[in-house]
Amino acid sequence: MSSVWRSCLRASFSRHRISNLFFSNSLKPFISSHPPPLFSPSPPCLPPLHRRFISSFPEFPIGSHEIIIPNDDSSLPVHAVVNFLDGFHQFTGLPWWMIIASSTVAVRLALLPLLILQLKKLKTISELLPQLPMPIPATPTLRASIDQFSHFLKESRAIGCPSFLWFFPYLSLQLPCFFLLMASIRKMSLDGHPGFDSGGALWFQNLSALPGGSFGPVFPILIAGFHYINIQISFDSPTIRQTTGLTGLLMRYYKLYLEILSVPLFFVGYAIPQGSLVYWVTNSSVNIFQQLSLKHPTVGAKLGLLGQGASPSVGHSMEISESVIKYVDSDSQEQTLSLQTLTPEELLSLSVQVLSKGDKETSIQLLRLALEKDPGYVRGLVLMGQALLQKTQLAEATQYLELAISKLLDGAPSDAEDVELFMLASQWAGAAYVQQGKMKSGITHLERVANLKEPGDPKSKEHYFESLLLLSSALYKEGQSDEAAKILRVVVDHNPAYKPLLEQCQDENELVSDLVSRRKDYY
Repeated sequence: MSSVWRSCLRASFSRHRISNLFFSNSLKPFISSHPPPLFSPSPPCLPPLHRRFISSFPEFPIGSHEIIIPNDDSSLPVHAVVNFLDGFHQFTGLPWWMIIASSTVAVRLALLPLLILQLKKLKTISELLPQLPMPIPATPTLRASIDQFSHFLKESRAIGCPSFLWFFPYLSLQLPCFFLLMASIRKMSLDGHPGFDSGGALWFQNLSALPGGSFGPVFPILIAGFHYINIQISFDSPTIRQTTGLTGLLMRYYKLYLEILSVPLFFVGYAIPQGSLVYWVTNSSVNIFQQLSLKHPTVGAKLGLLGQGASPSVGHSMEISESVIKYVDSDSQEQTLSLQTLTPEELLSLSVQVLSKGDKETSIQLLRLALEKDPGYVRGLVLMGQALLQKTQLAEATQYLELAISKLLDGAPSDAEDVELFMLASQWAGAAYVQQGKMKSGITHLERVANLKEPGDPKSKEHYFESLLLLSSALYKEGQSDEAAKILRVVVDHNPAYKPLLEQCQDENELVSDLVSRRKDYY
């Protein structure tokens, strides 16, 4: 009987030692100063097999501080972040509020290369998207939608368009990082992490406490205000402002919804420990600075983000000096760009904007700067010829257009963009020669367009038939009425709306001037 009692007593001791293995660090002082009683309440004596199993555990010292394993339901990533912040704090000796703020900035800087790469991919997608067919057919059915979308993806791969999954990488990584750091700092605040009670500054000395006192509204106001500012910056884009129809309406309602969220965020700020609020405010302020920096034209140009689809929006005036361009944007804000940082493509984009506003002199000046940087830039040569043609500087216009045509012929234009540039250069060169009275040279250029295959793109098809119309007028003036009639029949069969224009063929100069004036909106 005494041996049975000793066995139960030994099992009770073993259970107490095992339970000490799972006490949390927060109870460690209590364990070491108050050892468990010798006889604690326990269930009836276990069967022999269970007693042998429990008593087989090693004999750990009950009061040891080194073998206690924390019992916490937090995730491993949260523990890893807490341990990292602890190590950073011990290494630097900085106060906790600076540790939180600097860690936030470090994470955002680490994610910045991914954001820049994503923006570059999205810029490429926006430039190539107009060349792709619609992803959804005009009369959608299940089978037709699948076929059309498959064709859309096939064409996008053929022209080297990046994957449309590039819309998501940064957000899919930035959001988990935000919530992980938020959860880790919140855990440290709620658990009363060592040093948090005095690790703040100014009015937020205790990082574990909730906002209170006369300065209590500061953090909630900052959170709500920074959220509102971020929304305004994000939606301040010419593309968004110019979006109309159902898409534009949905975007306006979505922006309104995000703006309204500023109100509940203000009240949420009162329920979050000040340590977490330091992180939130730092993250929001970094986001504001990052958005403003990436939207600046000089920064965008240096990072290669300022393409044709993301060029600066020019207002009503522009001044060009030896090294900089000063202009007033569409928001009536004065902007300055360095000529050294602008690529030929960016200079051409600015030129198109000012040309559309009727400023031919500034447009030509920008194009000359673009061609100084890249004399073989075909699109710049074609647009320069068109701008000079509008100014009736016909001889100089033909020089640029002839150079563009020769470069396109050397490269044997095959893709849709090169074919369209070749068509436009030939049409405008033919128009320039006709206006100069050099009918044979003009007919030679216009016949190049007539020998091309009829394009499928609606805009290219319009240029194609206008070239045929101009060719028929030139042939008629040269006495080749049969050839002119043959070409006119093709034009009228395509679109009877051209019939009024055909009646003007007797005055080829009037027709040429009309077509040239209509082309200034091409770009």
